[in-house]
Amino acid sequence: MITIILIAITAVISYIAFSNNQLVDKLIFYPPEIKRKQWYRFVSYGFLHADFSHLAFNMFALYLFGTEIEKVFKEVFGVEGGSFLYVLLYFLGLIFSILPTWFKEKDNYYYRSLGASGAVSAVVFAYILVYPMNFMGILFIPIFLPAFLFGIIYVVTSIYLEKMQNGNINHLAHVAGGVFGIVFMFVTFMFIAEINIIRYFIESIQINSFSDLIHFGY
Repeated sequence: MITIILIAITAVISYIAFSNNQLVDKLIFYPPEIKRKQWYRFVSYGFLHADFSHLAFNMFALYLFGTEIEKVFKEVFGVEGGSFLYVLLYFLGLIFSILPTWFKEKDNYYYRSLGASGAVSAVVFAYILVYPMNFMGILFIPIFLPAFLFGIIYVVTSIYLEKMQNGNINHLAHVAGGVFGIVFMFVTFMFIAEINIIRYFIESIQINSFSDLIHFGY
């Protein structure tokens, strides 16, 4: 499957880069080099990771949610069309998730960024639109919430952490990636398949909530 291929390519490049600083310097998101028209860095940075835990976390999330969204795309748009749109979601997710950071840091000669988190966020929020009432949680934290609630908390937390400037995590890319995933899903489903994915999302929450009320006797 495409998701497995993306994971394999990312894992191989990241692993090689762990011990190859020249490769990191060549691929990492670095504003001065982008100003020198190395536009490929808007994509290549997503195939690098800081360490094994960073790589494992992103690729595990991509596997969990990407495999499901890949199936949805192929069912709705056909195998060829769905495969193309899924790849487009991922790669445009890499680009659009880092754009706010580019505008913010384009004159910062000390700024660098790497990791597939932005594209993975696009995939995760695509999943949330399709399965808003499926339960989601965070690794090693035994708390699970409906996907749409998890998404809201995730965005609010990321915005807060970005304002606080805690750590080296690019929270802005996470938010931008999630927003892009929602917009991409709405546009592709509405104009290609004539499916209003936002209305489906809202109705799925309402129907499940109503079913819960009936189940508990209200």
